[in-house]
Amino acid sequence: MSEHIIEVRHLSKSFGTHVVLRDVDFTVDSGDVTCVIGASGSGKSTLLRCINLLETPTNGAVLFHGQEITAKGFDPCAYRAKVGMVFQSFNLFNNMTVLENCTAGLRYVLGQDKDTARRTALENLEKVGMAPYIHAKPRQLSGGQKQRVAIARALSMQPEVLLFDEPTSALDPQMVGEVLAVMRQLAADGLTMIVVTHEMAFARDVSSRVVYMADGVIAEEGTPTDIFEHPQNPRTVEFLARFRQQ
Repeated sequence: MSEHIIEVRHLSKSFGTHVVLRDVDFTVDSGDVTCVIGASGSGKSTLLRCINLLETPTNGAVLFHGQEITAKGFDPCAYRAKVGMVFQSFNLFNNMTVLENCTAGLRYVLGQDKDTARRTALENLEKVGMAPYIHAKPRQLSGGQKQRVAIARALSMQPEVLLFDEPTSALDPQMVGEVLAVMRQLAADGLTMIVVTHEMAFARDVSSRVVYMADGVIAEEGTPTDIFEHPQNPRTVEFLARFRQQ
């Protein structure tokens, strides 16, 4: 049996008296595409932020190759290089060109020389269709183009796992497809991904596992067939009703 890349064990997160996550458990193996779905406010983004150590869990643990990520001596910067994140708001450096955005982490976090970083960045910008825009600044790009640059930047760090926090939610409808097409190709290439998304067709067609969250707990999880064709929890059925009627 292969080792899990990520294990989430009895994870809880509170902000003051407000409990956002309660006793969340799941695992991620190499090549998995795990889509986390649920209504706004169900705890999906907080779960990702705990996995990436942008938030510290209140209780429970997140393990990376069996190591607890909040343990004393664990290096969060090295961990984030291996478990990358793509945000809904892109988080590009506005004063840098597309190429500089994609080489910054390689040079200043991984310590690569300029030429090596450039080659790696160009390869990943080519992969997402943004190589012609290497000299552009973010303000010159559409939302879909910015998100593809953000994906290329994350890929350039050669992560083991890539986390996507609603990567299409800030985009105009016509730009959603271009970003989802890149993500579909990454999944086909075998990249391990955890995707918080409201794009139900993507979750149904691309994921290997679907996690449905409600009120800070995992209400149901399973294969796309389990969740979309044979949901067991009444809340899952209700949540998917609109999608199933399309």
